[in-house]
Amino acid sequence: MKKPLLSIIVLSIVLLVTFFGQFIYTVSPYQLNPGAILLPPSLEHPLGTDRLGRDLLARIIEGGKNSIIIGVGSAVIASLIGLIAGVSAGFFRGVVDKFFVIVVDLFLTFPTFFLLLALVSYIPASSLVLIIVISITGWMGNARMIRSESFAIAKKPFIKILQIAHTPSYKIILKYFTPLIAPIFFIGFTFGVGGAILAESGLSFLGLGVLPPQMSWGSILSEGKEVIDIAWWVSFFPGLMIFLVTFSLINISDYLQKITNKKEKMV
Repeated sequence: MKKPLLSIIVLSIVLLVTFFGQFIYTVSPYQLNPGAILLPPSLEHPLGTDRLGRDLLARIIEGGKNSIIIGVGSAVIASLIGLIAGVSAGFFRGVVDKFFVIVVDLFLTFPTFFLLLALVSYIPASSLVLIIVISITGWMGNARMIRSESFAIAKKPFIKILQIAHTPSYKIILKYFTPLIAPIFFIGFTFGVGGAILAESGLSFLGLGVLPPQMSWGSILSEGKEVIDIAWWVSFFPGLMIFLVTFSLINISDYLQKITNKKEKMV
């Protein structure tokens, strides 16, 4: 099985540049320069400048923080909601499972991105608001996978013996369910980070993401759409960063899924 070493290396480099690049490349991402409007990549401006003369590399470093924080924060909350909901439905079944199915079906009735648009349209956008909104609309897929696995675990003989012995439910869930569900949880989490970054980028591209002077890769990409014919670099580089992060996360998630499937076949 081929390990996603390249994806891990690429993701590590992007994270290092995003969170520590400002200490090496000290140019301000907010500084306007009327004499350097839409300059192409050069030694002075490695990724060029935007239509207000701001250095694009500095803005991508700064904007990457928001994009990654929103992506990871949303994925953490969505994964935890999915974990709690999925395990509860699979373990307790009955009324709890029926309620779970109703809620999930209700959320899935609306396309996720349009639900995001509807929520953000009525709430002033900020990093915290985007994290909450994206997590609220992104927990269903992970929850359904965990619910399915929880059903299978709940049917195992040792779980039934523990229930007959009146072992508290929380002990069974924490001690036996959690380790078995952990691989699926991390698969869902890695997918969730990539999906949240794409969702934030899409909202920012439509002008519904983080508000100036804050920035993200999506908002920088949006700023370049009006000058893409004469300044390709303004949209290309933030789009490249989004692609590198999401593609690397998908590869890592796919590898984790293959490992999990291989272990299940061995069992």
